Amino acid sequence: MTIWRDVIQRTLGGTMGRRGILIKTLTLLLVETAIIFTIVLLGLYLRFGSFAGSVLFEQRGIYKIFFTTFICQFIFYLFDLYDVSKPRLRRELLTDIFQAVGVAILILGLIFMLRPTLLIGYLQEIEGRGVGHYANGVPLIAMILALLMMICWRLVIHWLMRHPLLGERLLIIGTDNLAREVAHEAMLRKDLGYKVVGFVSEDPALVGKSLINPSVLGVVGDLISIVEKENIDRVVVALQDRRGHMPVDQLLQIRLQGSAAIEEGTSLYEKLTGKIKIEMLRPSWVIFSGGGKRRTAGNLLRRLFNFTAAFIGVLLSMPLALLTALAIKIESQGPVFYTQERVGKNGRIFRIIKFRSMRTDAEKDGTPQWALKRDPRITRVGNFIRKTRIDEIPQFINIIRGEMSFVGPRAERPFFVDQLTTQIPFYSQRHLVEPGLTGWAQVNYGYGASVEDAIQKLQYDLYYIKNTSLLFDAWIIFKSIKIVLIGYGR
Repeated sequence: MTIWRDVIQRTLGGTMGRRGILIKTLTLLLVETAIIFTIVLLGLYLRFGSFAGSVLFEQRGIYKIFFTTFICQFIFYLFDLYDVSKPRLRRELLTDIFQAVGVAILILGLIFMLRPTLLIGYLQEIEGRGVGHYANGVPLIAMILALLMMICWRLVIHWLMRHPLLGERLLIIGTDNLAREVAHEAMLRKDLGYKVVGFVSEDPALVGKSLINPSVLGVVGDLISIVEKENIDRVVVALQDRRGHMPVDQLLQIRLQGSAAIEEGTSLYEKLTGKIKIEMLRPSWVIFSGGGKRRTAGNLLRRLFNFTAAFIGVLLSMPLALLTALAIKIESQGPVFYTQERVGKNGRIFRIIKFRSMRTDAEKDGTPQWALKRDPRITRVGNFIRKTRIDEIPQFINIIRGEMSFVGPRAERPFFVDQLTTQIPFYSQRHLVEPGLTGWAQVNYGYGASVEDAIQKLQYDLYYIKNTSLLFDAWIIFKSIKIVLIGYGR
């Protein structure tokens, strides 16, 4: 059974943290591309029968099918149906699927109404074959089939990912806050394939007691026997104080025998949450972590991408920028843009450029203030452009200058940086990279309005700095596009 479980786990992408999530996401995307494509083809053949080949190849139906598939999957993406790390109950999954398919039908219907030539089956008369000039039954047939197939497929995947025979069985060494938080996060994300079997404690009095649901199975001295008895796949070392407490000999024996994988609790926490908890952080975890070094070729490629994309962004956003500037001037007196000192890479000060979204007297006393939720200083136009991130369009200029990157920690004001550096450990480490137009913290947490918010965002920033890569940047940009489209922000 263990061999088959390993095979299935590898087929489904395994449980390898962010890499495993990416593999599962890509697998889900490719399989559903094939499903939708096949369903549309089936609808085509049901509608046209023997003439389907002519519609498919002579009338460029194949390109229309790809277009329809792209629209459907883009809508699924907006509804977070490709976020495999998001905990989701079965009824929530069904609700999201019904809503996504419904929206896809409405959008495709609107597109086909405005551009009927994009309709699959829209064609001129084929001499001698008796085929009319268009047929509107293909999208309807395909969407009905798609709804049924997607529900069945997603329910099967949902069941497989949560099945106890397929998940990795975790044994956690430790019973303090770190151990409980790791267990809690693993239990929240059942679709990632983890099952917390229990804990191992140094205190015999805790044996048999339930901490958050799984109980303490035994003491450290029984570690090897517990691993064998409970068929453990991964032992998670979640001891906050390891000096003189970590069972080194037993962990070595488990590792050498191949009985189970060994992993640090902090490492698993990072994989599960996408952030580094400051209370768990030690300098050695960042110093000795994989990646983090940006080689010369990578730096040049990143700089070339930033410059080119920002330059194109300036050109494409010009009409929207002009409309925004006009709206700002109509609503309130004052400049269209505002510039402000921010802290960049290695602590260098630069002036960030934005569309003005607040009243001109927002800080009339001269003291910097956090931006609040429903901040009364924000104008009506400002509220809209902040939600849609239009106010950040002028930052393309900062990117062209090399002061910012597309992806990185949010650039903060020197006043708040000085304040937070004294209050939050490792805060200055976020200046090891260029600040970004978007970033891992921005897509996961949004704007900060307090020291507590700054701590939460720093945890995501440190995770990004530790795991930075071009692929990670691309993933963050992709998530940012969704945030802009659905108007999430403040």
